[in-house]
Amino acid sequence: MNPSLIITVVGGIALLVIFLIITSFLSVWLQAYASGAPVSLWNLVAMRWLRKLPHGVIVKARINAVKAGIELSVNEIETHFMAGGDVIQTVDALIRAMKAGIVMDWAKACTIDLATKGTEKSVIEAVRTSINPKIIDCPQTGATRTTIDGVAKDGIQVKVRARVTVRSNLEHYVGSAQEETIIARVGEGIVTTIGSAETYKWVLENPDSISKNVLNRGLDVGTAFEILSIDIADVDVGENVGATLQVAQAQANKDMAQAQAEIRRAAAVALEQEMSAKVEEMQAKLVEAQAQVPLAVADALKSGNLGVMDYYRLNNIQADTKMRESISSEDSTPEDPTKQG
Repeated sequence: MNPSLIITVVGGIALLVIFLIITSFLSVWLQAYASGAPVSLWNLVAMRWLRKLPHGVIVKARINAVKAGIELSVNEIETHFMAGGDVIQTVDALIRAMKAGIVMDWAKACTIDLATKGTEKSVIEAVRTSINPKIIDCPQTGATRTTIDGVAKDGIQVKVRARVTVRSNLEHYVGSAQEETIIARVGEGIVTTIGSAETYKWVLENPDSISKNVLNRGLDVGTAFEILSIDIADVDVGENVGATLQVAQAQANKDMAQAQAEIRRAAAVALEQEMSAKVEEMQAKLVEAQAQVPLAVADALKSGNLGVMDYYRLNNIQADTKMRESISSEDSTPEDPTKQG
C-alpha cells in the first residue's frame, strides 16, 4: 500500500477527531467567552473527559456569577459540584444575597447548600427567608392540638394561638436548631406567662404582655433564625381546670372515707360474730354446769348428805319458782286491744 495514502488517511482521521472535539466544546467555549467568563478549551476537555464533570452546568454557573459581578473560578465551582452540591442553586442564592445587601461569601453558601442537602430546606430558601421574613404558626399547622393551653392561678384555662415572624440567621444557619425548636420555646413561654397570671381576665385584657414576656426570653439563641416579633392571633377561655380538680379531689376523698367506713363496718361485724361465738360458748358451759346438778344431788343422796325430804323440798321450791316465772311472764305480756270492751 502506498505510504503517502496511509499518512493521508491517518491525518484525515486525526483531523476529524480534532474537529469533532472542537465542535462538541465550541458552543460552550464561545458562550463562556462571549459572556465575559472565558474558559480554556483544554480546561473544558479535561473537565469532560478526565474529571467526568458536566462542563455545561459548571460553565453556566460561572457565567451567572460573573454576570452578577461575582468572580468565581472554575476550580471553586468544580470543587463544590464534586462535594455533592448544587452549583446552579448555590450561585443563584449568592446572587440574591448580594443584590439584597446581605453579606455571604461563596464558602458560606456552599456550606449551607451541603448542610441542607436531602432535607426540605435549601440555600435558596435560607437566603429568601433572610430577605423576606417568614411566619411560623404556633402551634404548627396540621398539629394535633390547635392551641397552646395554659392555666392561670385562678384555675381557668386559657387557649392561645400565636404567629412568630422570623428571619434566617445565615451566620448560624448550619448546625443550629430549626423551626421545631422555635415553636417549642414559644409554646413554653406562653404556658409560663399564663401560669404566672393571677387571673385569666388579666390574660384576656393584656394579650400583648404574653408577646413581650416570651420575646424577652431570648428564644432564638442557638437557632437558625432571628425572631422579629411574636403576635397573639387568638385568645380564648377554656375549662375551669381548678374546679374540675377540686371535684376530682372531693370524689377521691369520698371514696377514701367510704373505704375506711367499710373497713370499720367489717371490723364491727367481725367483733359481733366473735362476741356471738363467746355467748354460745358460755351457754354451752352453762348447760354443762346444769347437767352436773342432778349428778351432784344423786351423789348427795347416796352419801347421806341430802335427805329424801330435803330432796322433795328442793323440787317444790323449783316448781314454785317456775310457777312464779310463768305468772310474771303472763303479766308482762301486753293485752290485745281487740279483746277490750
